[in-house]
Amino acid sequence: MNNKRHNLSKSTVIEDIPLACSDETAAVEFFEFQRWGDTPCCVKCGSVDVYQMKDAATGERNKRFLWRCRDCKEQYTVRIGTVYEESRLPMKHWAYAFWRGATSKKGVSALEIKRHCQISYKSALFLMNRIRFAMSPDPNEPKLNGIVECDETYVGGKPRKGDGKTHKKGRGTSKTPVFAAVARDGKIRRRVVANVTGETLRAAIREDVHPKSYIITDEHLGYRGIGEHFEGGHHTVRHSAGEYVRGPYHTNTAESSFALIKRGIVGVYHNVSKQYLHRYIWQFDFMWNGRKLNDGERTVLAIRCAEGKRIMYRPPVVPF
Repeated sequence: MNNKRHNLSKSTVIEDIPLACSDETAAVEFFEFQRWGDTPCCVKCGSVDVYQMKDAATGERNKRFLWRCRDCKEQYTVRIGTVYEESRLPMKHWAYAFWRGATSKKGVSALEIKRHCQISYKSALFLMNRIRFAMSPDPNEPKLNGIVECDETYVGGKPRKGDGKTHKKGRGTSKTPVFAAVARDGKIRRRVVANVTGETLRAAIREDVHPKSYIITDEHLGYRGIGEHFEGGHHTVRHSAGEYVRGPYHTNTAESSFALIKRGIVGVYHNVSKQYLHRYIWQFDFMWNGRKLNDGERTVLAIRCAEGKRIMYRPPVVPF
């Protein structure tokens, strides 16, 4: 597979996106350029000896935008090997959904995509679920390093019995626990967890954080003993005693990241099922980790992350 990439400036992407969102040929060429740059290649064998298939009568591109490889003789399109493989939705709708999904800080709802693209709600859900999957974390990324804040929160849940307005907080509720580890001025890793027991939290930290790091948490008992696995040790702030900052030690970064998730869910999505929550977490993490990119760069990154990922038609599985 050809790994050549072309870095687009913000202005170039902003010029290309509107046309790609309205014209199918422009959309296909936009996605082809993001995937192959100036050197198209075969998605089956990696050969660059390929050509566009033309309509015999008009000389224009094939209606399916097919390519053919002279080496392996296979036909293919830019969709093959991506989250939009075998999708019957026009590529212009994919372009628009990628743009909105990568530029909306608190997310974009499927209902909004439905209205703007004039497609069914089922198709809009299909689009957004696969785009969120494209934004899923790379398992080969290095672990978080330096000063790493760890915290947990709860998402969703039903109102307390007898009160339709207030919600019971914390452990022991129907809310879904979410764990976060965030490096200072760095990246974030959040995940839906089965519970917030010490075994679960310590395993999550060891998986996401480099052993040479400093771990900072609140006084939750589930974090006890984690310091022995890290050279920088384990440092806590006592929220119960009104302590939120002690020198460089605080969990404010992790807590503010949870605030963005909750505002997005309440204000944009309104309700997210436990089965699909992890995909929404992936999207929020993608936006956080790409916060220093401009909107054009972030859109291009999301499209390129779609390569090599597929979602098959099967019931969702909660990742724990």
